[in-house]
Amino acid sequence: MSSWWGNAWVAALEALSLDAGRLERGRSYADGGHVAAVNVAPGRILAYVHGSRPRPYRAELRLRTLSDADWDHFLAAAAAQPGHIAALLDKDMPHSLVHAAAEAGVALLPAPGDLVPSCTCPDTGRPCKHAAALCYETARLLDADPFVLLLMRGRGERELLDELARRSAAHSAREQPAAPPAAGVPAREALAPHFLPPLPPPLGAGPYPG
Repeated sequence: MSSWWGNAWVAALEALSLDAGRLERGRSYADGGHVAAVNVAPGRILAYVHGSRPRPYRAELRLRTLSDADWDHFLAAAAAQPGHIAALLDKDMPHSLVHAAAEAGVALLPAPGDLVPSCTCPDTGRPCKHAAALCYETARLLDADPFVLLLMRGRGERELLDELARRSAAHSAREQPAAPPAAGVPAREALAPHFLPPLPPPLGAGPYPG
């Protein structure tokens, strides 16, 4: 794995399993291209994994989706820093964003026990080698695009980017200093009737008329 969040995903998988042998076979399956037709949806990711039999097995991983309140905290943390949005647009998941979300009580990366694997194979291991292969393949997808994780947590890329753009604009508007009041005359004074003072009396005639 080349990204820290991809490695964090693998760490959650390895904490889930007590069988290093199954994990190793799963990694070998993923490296060998045995995982096909990967489908990502809110709360789950599934794929068909080719094993020793001609017919592939259907492996699935389930992950808890975030609540509306969790998403509100995450989006507020992301919009508060322009660098967070720029990083997401560049397909990067910054440590600072994950840390800010965690401080608000929102766990983006799976903790041990968050991933629930299942498979149509007869192996009762948790995970079996087919589900483990899907986990490793998912880590590769996360390396290329962290929005895969956000989709699994419940919301898609376009929806999130639109909401982040709206919140960022509102945040910038709040941060701008208020414009100083313009100099002027109160309307009551401008519209009040004005009376000119009377003209002075005319000057007297001089001693030498012109």
